[in-house]
Amino acid sequence: MTRTIVAVLAMAFVSVWNGPGRAAEATDTDAILNKAIKALGGEEKLSKARNASWKAKGSVRFGGNENEVTTDSTVQGLDHARREFEGDFNGNKFKVITVVAGDKGWRKFGDNQMELDKDALANEKRAIYLTVIPMTVLPLKGKEFKVAPAPEEVVDGKPAVGIKATGPDGKDFRIYFDKDSGLPVKVVARVAGFMGDEYTQETTFRDYKEMAGIKKATKMQAKRDGEKFQDFLVTEFKILDKVDPKTFAEPQ
Repeated sequence: MTRTIVAVLAMAFVSVWNGPGRAAEATDTDAILNKAIKALGGEEKLSKARNASWKAKGSVRFGGNENEVTTDSTVQGLDHARREFEGDFNGNKFKVITVVAGDKGWRKFGDNQMELDKDALANEKRAIYLTVIPMTVLPLKGKEFKVAPAPEEVVDGKPAVGIKATGPDGKDFRIYFDKDSGLPVKVVARVAGFMGDEYTQETTFRDYKEMAGIKKATKMQAKRDGEKFQDFLVTEFKILDKVDPKTFAEPQ
């Protein structure tokens, strides 16, 4: 009887502290991330891609209508970014510039300009890392992000292994990698819309091509709460040795 009680207590202790489980999880996530990094081009090349720029064209759904848009984006790490977004909404052309420079940020819409408040800045920083991580994966190996295995899913008819990641903002998301190739194929996250309202966004990554020495997904499709939101085709991608500081200045 005494041996039985001891065994039960031992099992309870393991369940509470997750000793063996933690070791297995670390091994699993490390293997997934290492395979993805290798598939994308290797750590040395990807580390240079922390500074990058790209252009894309596609469509965004506004008010139930498809609107053609183009984007021009530049990132420097996870806390500096500039995105220019141009399009035509019901015959009215528009341009939106969003800049994040560390602890400051701005948005310019036409002739109207505003400084991002605390919540808007946090939302933009989340958007940055949700964009950069599928490109390089490397941030998930750093101390800012906590990772754990997530259940497998089927993405585009193929099995994909998953990781649940928690960012420096305390919010989590899931990223999935093709089980065979190791390439990132989907990200699922709660995101904020232009007016601050939140959605569950599923972004899929397809048609990988070698660009600037790394593998880059050239087709991205996003759904918000299950509804089609945007489609983009990357037309140009560059890795930058350095970024002109003026890129992240307040837009004029």
